[in-house]
Amino acid sequence: MSLVNWEPFNGFDRFFDDRSLSVFSRLNWDLAVDVYKENGNIVAKMIVPEVDIKDIEVTFDDNILTIVGKREENTEIDEKNYYSKEIRRGSFARSVRLPKSVDAKNAEAVYENGVLSVSAPVVVGTEDKVVKIEIKNQAQI
Repeated sequence: MSLVNWEPFNGFDRFFDDRSLSVFSRLNWDLAVDVYKENGNIVAKMIVPEVDIKDIEVTFDDNILTIVGKREENTEIDEKNYYSKEIRRGSFARSVRLPKSVDAKNAEAVYENGVLSVSAPVVVGTEDKVVKIEIKNQAQI
């Protein structure tokens, strides 16, 4: 008889992850965020083309970075006969849990050429710490 690890919410989480990705894929939203460490800062980059800087909001809440914005629809009404209309407009939001604690009060956000870069200093004392745990044989206990 083999034991099976029961994870009751594993499928539940995967359902929402897969569903949200497929919804954003169908809408052609690219909400990918690159997160990396550089010069003592955690940096997050997101491509947000055709978005006015006044329509982007960046917040930190308990080490979660949230980027909210919107692409405005053109207000002029044209009698165009579209064969294809794939450019999406409207609101978007993306939250990312940061791998380390950051000093949000000293964070900086820069928007240039359609790329939003958010940089925040890592809080001292949250550096990578590797702890090796000794595995004991059940017979030794």
